[in-house]
Amino acid sequence: MKAKVLIILKMVVFIICLALIITGQKTVGKLELGMMLLGLAGLLGLLYDYNRKYV
Repeated sequence: MKAKVLIILKMVVFIICLALIITGQKTVGKLELGMMLLGLAGLLGLLYDYNRKYV
C-alpha cells in the first residue's frame, strides 16, 4: 500500500513540475524563469530519487 501511494505522489509531482515548465515558457520574465527553474529542480529531484537505488 505504501509503495502505491509513493508512486502516485511521484506522478503528481512530475505533472506539477511539467506544468510549471510549460506555463513558464509561454512568456518572458523573472517570475516565469523562477517557475521553470522550480519545475526543473523538481524533475531533477525525481530523477535523483529514481537513480539513488542504482548507485
